[in-house]
Amino acid sequence: MRLGINLGYWGAGMDADNLAVAQEADRLGYSVCWAAEAYGSDAPTVLSWVAAQTERIDVGSAILQIPARTPAMTAMTAATLDSLTGGRFRLGLGVSGPQVSEGWYGVKFDKPLARTREYVDIVRKAMTRERLSYEGEHWTLPLPGGPGKALRLTVHPEREHIPLYIAAIGPKNLEQTGEIADGALLIFPSAAHLEETAIRPLRAGREKAGLGMDGFDVCPTLPLALGSVADLPALADTFRPYTALYVGGMGSRKQNFYNQLAQRMGYEREAADIQEKYLDGRKDDAAAAVPQELIDSTCLLGPVERIADRMGEYAAAGVTTLSLAPSGFTLEERIAGLRAGMEALSRAGLA
Repeated sequence: MRLGINLGYWGAGMDADNLAVAQEADRLGYSVCWAAEAYGSDAPTVLSWVAAQTERIDVGSAILQIPARTPAMTAMTAATLDSLTGGRFRLGLGVSGPQVSEGWYGVKFDKPLARTREYVDIVRKAMTRERLSYEGEHWTLPLPGGPGKALRLTVHPEREHIPLYIAAIGPKNLEQTGEIADGALLIFPSAAHLEETAIRPLRAGREKAGLGMDGFDVCPTLPLALGSVADLPALADTFRPYTALYVGGMGSRKQNFYNQLAQRMGYEREAADIQEKYLDGRKDDAAAAVPQELIDSTCLLGPVERIADRMGEYAAAGVTTLSLAPSGFTLEERIAGLRAGMEALSRAGLA
């Protein structure tokens, strides 16, 4: 199992340290550095900045939002980044959610599975550098009856095949991801529930494509907080607002993928309670309602020895790249988390 580092969003208040974190991850031998986007910083700019000042570590988008860009623009970005980084780019895609898609980008959040499949088809076709033509439900290239021509990508990426990941949560999305992608980006993964909530549908998709799980990258992101076993309640409290935001606030009462995931993990009543309080504006109450067990099962908390044991559980469950998001308000705390992650991986016999 390999380790990654997830910087999250640029502009979150720790920007001065993010580059130093990425450089230390590079020095320690981490496999990939991910950057995210929502409706603030964009991922390609951050990844270019990081890649220019690191040597070996891959850089990856977790994610590029599908409603933000046409598929041809994404192919251009991926080819450019792969060329500039000497073959160190990983392309992560996701549909985002209805609030961002429709509220920020003005793109209707409809048929996300079909839209994702077409998007990936066009990106892959463009990356082959053949003339780009496509007829689908959501995209037609060139537009019929006009002056448009089937054009060919002029940039030569470093590699013929750039690894393509999809951020997936629901069973149908996970199955399609297994079928059409090279890896899955997961969030709130519990090792004890991973087979049921992720691996099984991913495997079904791989089988549909006539493939096995070998070579497919199962890549969850886990927050990490160092401390003693006695500190576990306080460490869990660190991630209460984060967990409440996703389970309670990332979506509406009718559609919240993270809330549905918590329900599939056995927290039906708790997930409903967190969501009700969060959407009513009682964010502190929502955070207090998050069970410590839910936080502990979806984060890495405690001393290195305990984190090593948990890493072993994730590896046994089928994780191939474990991306860490070390907590801390200082650079020293985040660097300590990075180093502890690598030490834990070694202690678990996974390095």
